[in-house]
Amino acid sequence: MQYAYPLLAIFIWAGNTVITKMSAGAIFPAEIGFYRWLLAGLLFTPFMLKPVIAHWPKIRANLGKIFVLGVLGMAVYQSLAYFAATRTSATNMGIILSLMPLMSLTMAIISLGQRLTAGALAGAVLSFAGVLVVVSSGSLGVLLEHGVNLGDAMMLIATLAYAIYNTLLKKWQLRLPPLVLLYMQVWVAVIVLFPLFAVSPKIGLTAQNIPLVLYACLLASMVAPLVWMQAVARLGPSRTTLFFNLLPIITALIAAVVLHEQLAMYHLVGGMLTLGGVILSERWTTVLGRRIRVA
Repeated sequence: MQYAYPLLAIFIWAGNTVITKMSAGAIFPAEIGFYRWLLAGLLFTPFMLKPVIAHWPKIRANLGKIFVLGVLGMAVYQSLAYFAATRTSATNMGIILSLMPLMSLTMAIISLGQRLTAGALAGAVLSFAGVLVVVSSGSLGVLLEHGVNLGDAMMLIATLAYAIYNTLLKKWQLRLPPLVLLYMQVWVAVIVLFPLFAVSPKIGLTAQNIPLVLYACLLASMVAPLVWMQAVARLGPSRTTLFFNLLPIITALIAAVVLHEQLAMYHLVGGMLTLGGVILSERWTTVLGRRIRVA
């Protein structure tokens, strides 16, 4: 039963990648990004006002750090994904997103003084090769001639932003209840995204796009973080993170069924290389050299 928590979160987030792709053409990226966090903030508020007031001295002391986390993890990451969805497939997005644990591990080695392992080094090479296969559509010659698809490039930047977000969470250790921290970051996203929403063209909420906004808000922004927190509490962070490796596979399957995206051989090869690299980095823990010292 305890494995149901991380599995549910991963299925919701994989589904949200498909929802993000479905939003392309149904609602402008700036709209769904803003509506998603605004609705989540309004729904969270009746339950979160009392905890926020109780923890306000600690929140006030860390407002700058909370702002940075909200910008990276909520505003930049998801907004870029919505823009990326207009130019690439949900399958590509899921495979690129699977680089996030490896990016986080690399940043932990660089900025947190974590030991460099043989698995991290070999996994980085393997995963990078996998992403190259995907973004080149299986032809490195085409990649060298035309460069990376803009949508794939946006998704790479979005994934990097989320990896930096995770690294800063570990580094800063704000010692706030997870829900309080999540709630504050949601409102940071609302504030940061409002100017872009205000100046962007708008389709408005329609019968076609309201379900997409509700999924992104209720399931991806509220339910998934809650069940993921439960998973971390029951299984521990290391075991829970392993479930993230299922994201590209589940995303590809949902995209094939819902969006009828064709799974090409390069998706299979690139996805397996990327997944293999992440698993290798987590399992092969032989330390290379000395511990990196951080000034």
